[in-house]
Amino acid sequence: MLDLFLTGFVALILLMGLRKPFIWVLAFLYVDIVAPQKISYALLTNVQLSLVVFFLAVVGWLFFDNKQGARVSGRQVLMLLLLIYCYFTTQSADFPVEAADKWSWVWKSLVWAMFLPLALRTQLRIEAAALVMVLSASALILDGALKTMAGGGGYGTLKLFINDNNGLYEGSTISCVAIAIIPLALWLARDGTIFPANSRTRLFAYGLAFAGLLIPIGTEARTGLLCAGLLAVLMMRAVKYRWLYVGGLALAAVLVQPLLPNSFSNRMGTIQNNQSDQSAATRLAVWKWTINYATEHPFGGGFDAFRGNKLEIITSEDDGFGSNSTKIMDQGRAFHSAYFEMLGEQGWPGLALWLTLQISGLIQLEGVRRRLRKSDAPSDRRYADLALALQQGHFVYLLGAAFVGIAFQPFVYMLIALQIALVQQVRRKTAPVAVAQRRMQVPGEKPLAAHAPAAAN
Repeated sequence: MLDLFLTGFVALILLMGLRKPFIWVLAFLYVDIVAPQKISYALLTNVQLSLVVFFLAVVGWLFFDNKQGARVSGRQVLMLLLLIYCYFTTQSADFPVEAADKWSWVWKSLVWAMFLPLALRTQLRIEAAALVMVLSASALILDGALKTMAGGGGYGTLKLFINDNNGLYEGSTISCVAIAIIPLALWLARDGTIFPANSRTRLFAYGLAFAGLLIPIGTEARTGLLCAGLLAVLMMRAVKYRWLYVGGLALAAVLVQPLLPNSFSNRMGTIQNNQSDQSAATRLAVWKWTINYATEHPFGGGFDAFRGNKLEIITSEDDGFGSNSTKIMDQGRAFHSAYFEMLGEQGWPGLALWLTLQISGLIQLEGVRRRLRKSDAPSDRRYADLALALQQGHFVYLLGAAFVGIAFQPFVYMLIALQIALVQQVRRKTAPVAVAQRRMQVPGEKPLAAHAPAAAN
């Protein structure tokens, strides 16, 4: 029954794309996030579903879509440069087989992120893409939250639909993403037009936000707890009654404390005492090794370069009678950080490209928010609020990325594509106004009012 439902659902979406090819773009977002071909038992597992939908989306845009107003941005060029650079580092990788395996999905993630803003050329399309992304991710988030509320979960044991540890199905990754999309979900409930902004949409958004906060508890991912704390601080910027907001957060923290499982509380306690936690000590050792490796290999070692590390890890714990130190030898441990992932795999040039891509997005979103926040036009305020939501989500990602190797996480690059599309849409909308203002200032040219009848016709 599950196979029949999934297959019928996917087939229906693809058939709808025959009438509106843009639906194939939305279909790829769903397929890449939820991965129904992995959930399926037989019917979809034998189909290269992601590749098929990707092909339909690109072909549909090339031959059947209106491309008026579509243009390439500087951040898309940055992704192209990063793609080319990663290709060359893959050719000379320390571990060619493993590097080729990671390259097989990294290039798709980057190409899709470069393509998506070209298709999101209207306000409705930007909202539709954001809605599909949130709803697709919510399938995994609600599944994990329900299992957590039922008493399930635990570090490395919370399973979302399938027993998989890749993509959004990995515990720390979904913990970061679940927190990062909360502002976007709240924006859709407040300012969305596809689903009316009523009590039902708000209830779902609040429920999804609560479920997102449960994911770090179910996965016992310390990254998720840090992300939730950062989001709570970031949201103070847009809260009208800040002291009431802070008081509510404090009260919620006190009330929820007795309900948390002991295993979660014990694991979160290792944030303050990382020397007694082997996992945290291992990360510090890997990061130190990565810096030394990048000093000797400034252009990186290609994907999965971490496989060459050899570590000496020392942990210490106070048992009440003194501090006991333990030395552990390990090798081939993952970077556990997007920043060190980029440094070790792509070297200093790759890290610089990646950081420029991230920081430039935050700056552009802040520019959009500041430009439109005082506008009287409802659409301008919606854009300003969307810019703030995407900015908050990106800050959360950048914090989570400090402790999880998600430098090339496809969902994050979809969010980057949304940012690019929003900035481009605002520029297209404000360009005629800027031209009109320049005309009014040019000596010898008729004022704007003189052109009004022609414009109206």
